[in-house]
Amino acid sequence: MRPDILNPLFAETATLDGVGPKLQKPLDKLGLVRVKDVTYHLPERFVTRRPVENLDAASEGEQIVVALTPTEHRAPRSGRGPYRVLAQDAVGNVCALTYFGRASYTAKKQLPVGEKRWVAGRLDRYGDMLQIVHPDHVSEEGGDALGQLCEPVYALSEGLTQPKVASLVEQALARLPELPQWIEPGQFGRQKWPAWADALKLAHAGEHTSARDRLAYDELLANSLALMLVRADNRRRRGQPLQGDGGLRAKLQLPFPLTGAQKRSISEIEGDLAQEAPMLRLLQGDVGAGKTVVALEAMLIAVEAGSQAALLAPTEILARQHFETLRAMARPTGVEIALLTGRDKGKARESILMGLMDGSIDIVVGTHAIFQESVSYRDLALVVIDEQHRFGVAQRLQLAGKGRRTPHTLAMTATPIPRTLTLAQYGEMDVSRLDEMPPGRQAIDTRVVAQERVQDVIEAVGRHIAGGQQAYWVCPMVREHESEDIAAAEARYAALRERFGETVVLVHGQLKPELKDAAMERFARGEAKLLVATTVIEVGVDVPAATLMVIEQAERFGLAQLHQLRGRVGRGSEKSTCLLLRGDALSETGRERLALMRETQDGFRLAEEDLRLRGGGELLGTRQSGDTPFRVATLEQIQRLLPLAHDDARLLMERDGGLEGERGAAARVLLYLFERDWGVQLLRGG
Repeated sequence: MRPDILNPLFAETATLDGVGPKLQKPLDKLGLVRVKDVTYHLPERFVTRRPVENLDAASEGEQIVVALTPTEHRAPRSGRGPYRVLAQDAVGNVCALTYFGRASYTAKKQLPVGEKRWVAGRLDRYGDMLQIVHPDHVSEEGGDALGQLCEPVYALSEGLTQPKVASLVEQALARLPELPQWIEPGQFGRQKWPAWADALKLAHAGEHTSARDRLAYDELLANSLALMLVRADNRRRRGQPLQGDGGLRAKLQLPFPLTGAQKRSISEIEGDLAQEAPMLRLLQGDVGAGKTVVALEAMLIAVEAGSQAALLAPTEILARQHFETLRAMARPTGVEIALLTGRDKGKARESILMGLMDGSIDIVVGTHAIFQESVSYRDLALVVIDEQHRFGVAQRLQLAGKGRRTPHTLAMTATPIPRTLTLAQYGEMDVSRLDEMPPGRQAIDTRVVAQERVQDVIEAVGRHIAGGQQAYWVCPMVREHESEDIAAAEARYAALRERFGETVVLVHGQLKPELKDAAMERFARGEAKLLVATTVIEVGVDVPAATLMVIEQAERFGLAQLHQLRGRVGRGSEKSTCLLLRGDALSETGRERLALMRETQDGFRLAEEDLRLRGGGELLGTRQSGDTPFRVATLEQIQRLLPLAHDDARLLMERDGGLEGERGAAARVLLYLFERDWGVQLLRGG
């Protein structure tokens, strides 16, 4: 049960003044569902304004607060022109206050001619005249504009304004309870951090590095502690030692010999499986490094030992793909492999459920359907989880409860993770790395092309398709953003479909699952020749006949993401090409990133370089915030503070009595606050 002290924070945002159904939608879009979410919706930056006595004391481009007296209102000559209010400062300098659209109605009310007002905004020049476009604040002399010298700027969604978010934040902060101190006293004293509630208030008030660090540290401590609880719980559990005789594995007919990295990883897994403590291991494999073969070898050890194994995939398409691949590789062994997804119904589903219950099915491949309540196993001893980052720890623990004893767990990811982030995301696991490529794997010809040559690229795609091959075209967004010139999948799909007809299909995350699956299946079968998509295809799609990848506005993606996308081609025997279309506004960092893509295909090196390039704090892509499991902690803070938080969590577990005692009780509050409460549930055997 969540501690009562946290209830005010977990109340819905609808309990805040001014939040009705209309405002709830944009709040939901930002993930601001509860009061807690609003308190942790930290400003992206701050606007600092300088009060000036007159415009002579200000610089163009500067954020200022100045007293102005309106002298004239000028309506636009046409309906689309700007509405301007001419105003004078204390010494007679003239400034235009410029409004567009419906904002002109506000100007008429706020700026009566002849009455002095304090105006806050950015001073610019239009032609010969100084101007402030859409002033941030207008108030009567002595009004609240004077209090806006340092103002937070929040991330918004359509339907929200900065003042509205600021109002909600103010209400949410007023509800903060006094929470106990969970940070180790020595550490807290050394860092000179503010108390929890003070840190939140300071983080919304200005550039308070120590407050931001304190909040990030809390999140990292909660994560470290929860993962340690998982690891400790795992060591207490009794698993099933699995020792195979090698008979089934000897029958495998693999298309190429195992690499040294594969042999090493299989040996590590075999050693884990032989122990009574359940295995908890992460297999990190670069694109095309052969994770599936390693997983099959592990599952065959379980079958040789008389038990069953399950492979969990995040999507139905990926589950079907794994099923076909495993069935083909394992055919000589005679092992019975079944596929179970949410789509299976009626007698076919009943037959699979019976086979799992009576043990006639040795290995099952499927989506989350394989851990539903209705699914029972005779003896599930090994669970393989593909694309581990798509599943929470709580989901994994749910599947682990399906065995007579706790099954061994092998998690896999095709996303190379920098060593400094592995502890943050997978601190409860041992790690194996596949850092060698199988022999015969061809390098992908990677080129950078200017966006202005997009028509040449379209013609090249046409020749590629005419030659009987397939291609991907990836865009950074689903549809155009009003304020930015970002390539959008829907617009590009419409243009390419007009050029190439029904051979073009579209896939993005907002499509209904059945439409997405149908488009993917058409492409996988070769009926569609060109797949236009967002990054939804970065993981798991395996179409050997697809040998061309076009990534539009590639500078907007992180290195690791570009590498994943490039890995969708080069999966067959034909030579493959990746074209990185770059925009005109290319930063030095963006240039360096694209150069690295041309230089190397080592995913682990690219992951480290990606972290280095982003560590400086520049927002370099469309999805940077989703690259870690954290909402508050930045990449730089993870690198700097995670070792401290990890040591703090270890002290709590090993010296300070775990979750018992005064600090332990405070740590429970922390785990619930950051919704890592599955760590608490483990202690209760739930």
